[in-house]
Amino acid sequence: MKWLLLRWLIDAVSLLVVANVVPDFRVNGFFAAMIAAVVIGFINATFGVVLRFLAFPITFLTLGLFLFVINAILLKLAAVVSPGFEVKSWKGAFIGAVLLAIVSTILNWLLH
Repeated sequence: MKWLLLRWLIDAVSLLVVANVVPDFRVNGFFAAMIAAVVIGFINATFGVVLRFLAFPITFLTLGLFLFVINAILLKLAAVVSPGFEVKSWKGAFIGAVLLAIVSTILNWLLH
């Protein structure tokens, strides 16, 4: 349970960091980041699994780089249903997906 709460906090902080770096990526405060982190997690666990399965051939051919495109799609979808979380462009979604992966990995590494 402690690991789950820490992961939730890391994801929310990662969203806030990315929102301060990427101009087309906006989060309205920490509470909105916490809600968006839950929504992103749910979307990744449901739609993300299906998309990754269907896109496996192209992901394999691009040596995994297509996963950033899938993550950008999932971020745009999460922004549609999350209050206080907005991704204005596909460019912002793609850059946000890349930076979110980097920031989240660094924070996980530092806190574990």
